[in-house]
Amino acid sequence: MRVLLHYDMDHAEPGLDIVSCSEQDDARLSELLPDAEVIWHVLRPLTGDDMDRAPKLRLIQKLGTGVNTIDLDAAAERGIAVANMPGRNAQAVAETSLLLALAALRKLVAFDARTRRGEGWPADRSLVGGELKGRTVGLLGGGEVAGLLRGMLEAVGARVLYTSRRPRRDDPAWRELDDLLRASDVLSVHIPLTDETHHLLDAGRLALLPPGAIVVNTARGAVIDESALVAALTSGHLGGAGLDVFEREPLDAGDPLLALDNVVVMPHVAWLTGETWDRYFEVAAENCRRLASGQDLLHRVV
Repeated sequence: MRVLLHYDMDHAEPGLDIVSCSEQDDARLSELLPDAEVIWHVLRPLTGDDMDRAPKLRLIQKLGTGVNTIDLDAAAERGIAVANMPGRNAQAVAETSLLLALAALRKLVAFDARTRRGEGWPADRSLVGGELKGRTVGLLGGGEVAGLLRGMLEAVGARVLYTSRRPRRDDPAWRELDDLLRASDVLSVHIPLTDETHHLLDAGRLALLPPGAIVVNTARGAVIDESALVAALTSGHLGGAGLDVFEREPLDAGDPLLALDNVVVMPHVAWLTGETWDRYFEVAAENCRRLASGQDLLHRVV
Protein backbone atom coordinates (compact mmCIF):
# COMPACT_ATOMS: atom_id res chain seq x y z
CA MET A 1 0.00 0.00 0.00
CA ARG A 2 1.44 3.37 -1.04
CA VAL A 3 1.21 5.91 1.76
CA LEU A 4 2.03 9.59 1.31
CA LEU A 5 3.29 11.12 4.56
CA HIS A 6 2.62 14.81 3.96
CA TYR A 7 5.30 16.08 6.31
CA ASP A 8 9.05 16.54 6.06
CA MET A 9 10.23 13.40 7.86
CA ASP A 10 10.99 9.78 7.09
CA HIS A 11 9.16 6.85 8.65
CA ALA A 12 8.99 3.13 7.95
CA GLU A 13 6.27 0.60 8.80
CA PRO A 14 6.29 -3.11 7.89
CA GLY A 15 4.06 -3.79 4.91
CA LEU A 16 3.65 -0.13 3.93
CA ASP A 17 5.39 1.76 1.14
CA ILE A 18 5.72 5.20 2.75
CA VAL A 19 6.99 8.23 0.85
CA SER A 20 7.29 11.65 2.46
CA CYS A 21 6.75 15.14 1.13
CA SER A 22 7.26 18.50 2.79
CA GLU A 23 4.06 20.48 3.24
CA GLN A 24 5.76 23.36 1.42
CA ASP A 25 6.77 21.29 -1.64
CA ASP A 26 3.75 21.42 -3.94
CA ALA A 27 5.78 20.21 -6.93
CA ARG A 28 6.74 16.96 -5.19
CA LEU A 29 3.17 16.60 -3.92
CA SER A 30 1.92 16.71 -7.51
CA GLU A 31 4.37 13.96 -8.44
CA LEU A 32 3.32 11.70 -5.58
CA LEU A 33 -0.46 12.14 -5.55
CA PRO A 34 -1.26 9.89 -8.58
CA ASP A 35 0.07 6.77 -6.79
CA ALA A 36 -1.09 7.57 -3.27
CA GLU A 37 -3.65 5.18 -1.76
CA VAL A 38 -3.46 6.80 1.67
CA ILE A 39 -2.42 10.30 2.74
CA TRP A 40 -1.16 10.86 6.27
CA HIS A 41 -2.16 14.49 6.65
CA VAL A 42 -0.88 17.09 9.12
CA LEU A 43 -1.76 20.74 8.41
CA ARG A 44 -1.43 21.85 4.78
CA PRO A 45 -5.06 22.05 3.51
CA LEU A 46 -6.24 19.19 1.31
CA THR A 47 -8.71 20.28 -1.35
CA GLY A 48 -10.96 18.62 -3.86
CA ASP A 49 -8.40 19.45 -6.56
CA ASP A 50 -5.75 17.56 -4.60
CA MET A 51 -8.07 14.57 -4.36
CA ASP A 52 -8.78 14.68 -8.10
CA ARG A 53 -5.05 14.31 -8.71
CA ALA A 54 -5.04 11.15 -6.57
CA PRO A 55 -7.28 8.64 -8.40
CA LYS A 56 -6.12 5.74 -6.19
CA LEU A 57 -6.75 7.58 -2.92
CA ARG A 58 -8.89 5.59 -0.44
CA LEU A 59 -8.11 7.19 2.92
CA ILE A 60 -7.03 10.55 4.29
CA GLN A 61 -5.66 9.87 7.76
CA LYS A 62 -5.39 13.01 9.87
CA LEU A 63 -2.34 12.87 12.14
CA GLY A 64 -4.10 14.68 14.95
CA THR A 65 -7.65 15.64 15.79
CA GLY A 66 -8.90 18.71 13.90
CA VAL A 67 -10.11 17.98 10.37
CA ASN A 68 -10.92 21.57 9.37
CA THR A 69 -7.95 21.48 6.95
CA ILE A 70 -9.56 18.69 4.91
CA ASP A 71 -12.42 19.31 2.47
CA LEU A 72 -14.73 16.72 3.99
CA ASP A 73 -17.52 17.27 1.47
CA ALA A 74 -15.11 16.70 -1.40
CA ALA A 75 -13.83 13.51 0.23
CA ALA A 76 -17.37 12.21 0.74
CA GLU A 77 -18.32 12.98 -2.87
CA ARG A 78 -15.32 10.99 -4.11
CA GLY A 79 -15.81 8.06 -1.76
CA ILE A 80 -12.59 8.77 0.14
CA ALA A 81 -12.63 7.87 3.82
CA VAL A 82 -11.34 10.37 6.38
CA ALA A 83 -10.21 9.41 9.89
CA ASN A 84 -8.57 11.27 12.75
CA MET A 85 -7.05 10.23 16.08
CA PRO A 86 -8.57 12.11 19.01
CA GLY A 87 -6.57 12.30 22.20
CA ARG A 88 -3.22 11.13 20.82
CA ASN A 89 -1.68 14.61 21.15
CA ALA A 90 -3.57 15.61 24.30
CA GLN A 91 -0.65 15.36 26.73
CA ALA A 92 1.64 17.47 24.56
CA VAL A 93 -1.02 20.12 23.91
CA ALA A 94 -2.00 20.34 27.58
CA GLU A 95 1.64 20.78 28.61
CA THR A 96 2.15 23.46 25.94
CA SER A 97 -0.95 25.31 27.10
CA LEU A 98 0.52 25.44 30.59
CA LEU A 99 3.85 26.57 29.13
CA LEU A 100 2.23 29.43 27.20
CA ALA A 101 0.17 30.58 30.18
CA LEU A 102 3.27 30.74 32.35
CA ALA A 103 5.32 32.42 29.61
CA ALA A 104 2.70 35.14 29.18
CA LEU A 105 2.25 35.67 32.91
CA ARG A 106 6.00 35.92 33.49
CA LYS A 107 6.50 38.23 30.44
CA LEU A 108 8.96 35.84 28.86
CA VAL A 109 9.13 37.60 25.48
CA ALA A 110 10.17 40.94 26.99
CA PHE A 111 12.70 39.32 29.33
CA ASP A 112 14.19 37.25 26.52
CA ALA A 113 14.64 40.33 24.32
CA ARG A 114 16.17 42.38 27.15
CA THR A 115 18.55 39.60 28.10
CA ARG A 116 19.74 39.20 24.51
CA ARG A 117 20.42 42.95 24.42
CA GLY A 118 22.46 42.74 27.60
CA GLU A 119 19.75 44.52 29.61
CA GLY A 120 18.36 41.57 31.48
CA TRP A 121 19.27 42.68 35.01
CA PRO A 122 17.98 44.49 36.96
CA ALA A 123 14.40 44.08 35.71
CA ASP A 124 12.18 47.03 34.90
CA ARG A 125 9.28 47.42 37.36
CA SER A 126 6.82 47.21 34.46
CA LEU A 127 7.92 43.61 33.89
CA VAL A 128 6.81 42.29 37.25
CA GLY A 129 4.91 39.10 36.41
CA GLY A 130 2.38 36.92 38.17
CA GLU A 131 1.85 33.37 39.37
CA LEU A 132 -0.83 30.87 38.47
CA LYS A 133 -1.37 30.00 42.11
CA GLY A 134 -4.46 31.82 43.36
CA ARG A 135 -5.59 32.85 39.89
CA THR A 136 -8.76 31.63 38.17
CA VAL A 137 -8.13 29.82 34.90
CA GLY A 138 -11.08 29.34 32.56
CA LEU A 139 -10.98 26.44 30.12
CA LEU A 140 -12.99 26.91 26.94
CA GLY A 141 -13.81 23.27 26.29
CA GLY A 142 -14.32 20.14 28.35
CA GLY A 143 -12.46 17.50 26.36
CA GLU A 144 -9.35 15.45 27.06
CA VAL A 145 -6.82 18.29 26.67
CA ALA A 146 -8.83 20.51 29.01
CA GLY A 147 -9.12 17.66 31.50
CA LEU A 148 -5.38 17.03 31.55
CA LEU A 149 -4.63 20.74 31.84
CA ARG A 150 -7.09 21.09 34.69
CA GLY A 151 -5.10 18.60 36.75
CA MET A 152 -1.84 20.42 36.02
CA LEU A 153 -3.31 23.80 36.95
CA GLU A 154 -4.85 22.57 40.16
CA ALA A 155 -1.52 21.01 41.11
CA VAL A 156 0.11 24.47 41.11
CA GLY A 157 -2.75 26.04 43.07
CA ALA A 158 -4.92 27.62 40.40
CA ARG A 159 -8.72 27.68 40.63
CA VAL A 160 -10.09 26.06 37.46
CA LEU A 161 -13.46 26.68 35.81
CA TYR A 162 -14.61 25.46 32.42
CA THR A 163 -17.41 25.57 29.90
CA SER A 164 -18.48 22.97 27.37
CA ARG A 165 -21.04 22.48 24.64
CA ARG A 166 -23.12 20.25 26.90
CA PRO A 167 -24.14 21.94 30.16
CA ARG A 168 -22.79 20.21 33.27
CA ARG A 169 -24.65 22.10 35.94
CA ASP A 170 -24.04 19.37 38.50
CA ASP A 171 -20.31 20.27 38.39
CA PRO A 172 -19.57 23.41 40.46
CA ALA A 173 -16.62 24.21 38.16
CA TRP A 174 -18.85 24.49 35.07
CA ARG A 175 -19.98 27.91 33.83
CA GLU A 176 -21.91 29.40 30.95
CA LEU A 177 -19.46 30.95 28.47
CA ASP A 178 -19.96 34.61 29.35
CA ASP A 179 -19.85 33.87 33.08
CA LEU A 180 -16.64 31.92 32.54
CA LEU A 181 -15.07 34.87 30.73
CA ARG A 182 -15.98 37.34 33.47
CA ALA A 183 -14.27 35.12 36.06
CA SER A 184 -11.10 34.15 34.16
CA ASP A 185 -7.73 35.70 34.93
CA VAL A 186 -6.37 33.28 32.33
CA LEU A 187 -8.48 31.86 29.49
CA SER A 188 -7.27 28.76 27.61
CA VAL A 189 -8.99 27.68 24.37
CA HIS A 190 -9.66 23.97 23.70
CA ILE A 191 -12.49 23.68 21.18
CA PRO A 192 -12.57 22.73 17.49
CA LEU A 193 -13.13 25.25 14.71
CA THR A 194 -16.65 25.00 13.29
CA ASP A 195 -19.14 27.44 11.81
CA GLU A 196 -20.48 27.96 15.33
CA THR A 197 -17.08 28.57 16.96
CA HIS A 198 -15.58 30.81 14.26
CA HIS A 199 -14.77 34.14 15.99
CA LEU A 200 -16.57 32.92 19.09
CA LEU A 201 -14.21 35.16 21.04
CA ASP A 202 -14.95 38.47 19.33
CA ALA A 203 -14.42 42.00 20.64
CA GLY A 204 -17.51 41.84 22.83
CA ARG A 205 -16.53 38.59 24.51
CA LEU A 206 -12.89 39.57 24.94
CA ALA A 207 -14.14 42.70 26.71
CA LEU A 208 -15.80 40.46 29.32
CA LEU A 209 -12.43 39.21 30.53
CA PRO A 210 -11.04 41.00 33.60
CA PRO A 211 -8.47 43.77 32.98
CA GLY A 212 -5.01 42.26 32.63
CA ALA A 213 -6.28 38.78 31.72
CA ILE A 214 -4.16 36.36 29.69
CA VAL A 215 -5.48 34.47 26.63
CA VAL A 216 -3.95 31.14 25.56
CA ASN A 217 -4.88 29.35 22.33
CA THR A 218 -3.56 25.94 21.30
CA ALA A 219 -6.76 24.88 19.48
CA ARG A 220 -7.56 26.78 16.27
CA GLY A 221 -6.72 30.39 15.49
CA ALA A 222 -10.03 31.49 14.03
CA VAL A 223 -11.90 30.73 17.26
CA ILE A 224 -10.57 34.18 18.22
CA ASP A 225 -11.12 37.33 16.16
CA GLU A 226 -7.44 38.26 15.84
CA SER A 227 -8.05 41.92 15.00
CA ALA A 228 -10.09 42.21 18.19
CA LEU A 229 -7.37 40.38 20.12
CA VAL A 230 -4.69 42.78 18.85
CA ALA A 231 -6.86 45.74 19.84
CA ALA A 232 -7.45 44.35 23.35
CA LEU A 233 -3.73 43.66 23.82
CA THR A 234 -2.70 47.04 22.46
CA SER A 235 -5.16 48.94 24.63
CA GLY A 236 -3.90 47.19 27.75
CA HIS A 237 -7.25 45.56 28.54
CA LEU A 238 -5.57 42.17 28.11
CA GLY A 239 -2.27 41.60 29.84
CA GLY A 240 -0.89 39.15 27.32
CA ALA A 241 -1.44 36.13 25.11
CA GLY A 242 0.21 32.79 24.43
CA LEU A 243 -0.62 31.59 20.92
CA ASP A 244 0.26 28.43 19.02
CA VAL A 245 -2.42 28.85 16.33
CA PHE A 246 -3.53 31.70 14.08
CA GLU A 247 -6.25 32.64 11.62
CA ARG A 248 -3.74 32.49 8.75
CA GLU A 249 -0.94 29.95 8.90
CA PRO A 250 1.97 30.15 8.62
CA LEU A 251 1.94 33.52 10.35
CA ASP A 252 3.24 36.36 8.16
CA ALA A 253 6.35 38.13 9.46
CA GLY A 254 4.50 41.45 9.31
CA ASP A 255 1.53 40.31 11.40
CA PRO A 256 0.70 42.90 14.09
CA LEU A 257 0.72 40.20 16.78
CA LEU A 258 4.47 39.88 16.32
CA ALA A 259 5.04 43.53 17.16
CA LEU A 260 3.65 43.06 20.68
CA ASP A 261 6.04 42.13 23.47
CA ASN A 262 3.18 40.81 25.62
CA VAL A 263 2.53 37.99 23.15
CA VAL A 264 4.46 34.71 23.06
CA VAL A 265 4.05 32.66 19.89
CA MET A 266 4.72 29.18 18.57
CA PRO A 267 4.10 27.95 14.97
CA HIS A 268 1.25 25.42 15.54
CA VAL A 269 3.55 22.89 17.20
CA ALA A 270 1.87 22.35 20.58
CA TRP A 271 1.39 18.72 19.54
CA LEU A 272 4.94 18.20 18.25
CA THR A 273 6.77 15.72 20.50
CA GLY A 274 8.46 12.42 19.82
CA GLU A 275 5.90 10.71 22.02
CA THR A 276 3.04 12.20 20.00
CA TRP A 277 4.57 10.96 16.74
CA ASP A 278 4.83 7.44 18.19
CA ARG A 279 1.12 7.49 19.10
CA TYR A 280 0.19 8.97 15.71
CA PHE A 281 2.02 6.33 13.71
CA GLU A 282 0.55 3.51 15.79
CA VAL A 283 -3.01 4.56 14.87
CA ALA A 284 -2.16 5.48 11.27
CA ALA A 285 -0.51 2.11 10.58
CA GLU A 286 -3.40 0.24 12.21
CA ASN A 287 -5.91 2.05 9.99
CA CYS A 288 -3.89 1.13 6.91
CA ARG A 289 -4.05 -2.52 7.97
CA ARG A 290 -7.79 -2.20 8.54
CA LEU A 291 -8.25 -0.56 5.15
CA ALA A 292 -6.37 -3.37 3.43
CA SER A 293 -8.41 -6.08 5.18
CA GLY A 294 -11.79 -4.37 4.85
CA GLN A 295 -12.28 -3.79 8.58
CA ASP A 296 -13.92 -0.74 10.12
CA LEU A 297 -11.52 2.16 10.51
CA LEU A 298 -10.63 3.66 13.87
CA HIS A 299 -12.10 7.15 14.46
CA ARG A 300 -13.66 7.46 11.02
CA VAL A 301 -15.02 10.96 10.31
CA VAL A 302 -16.22 10.48 6.69
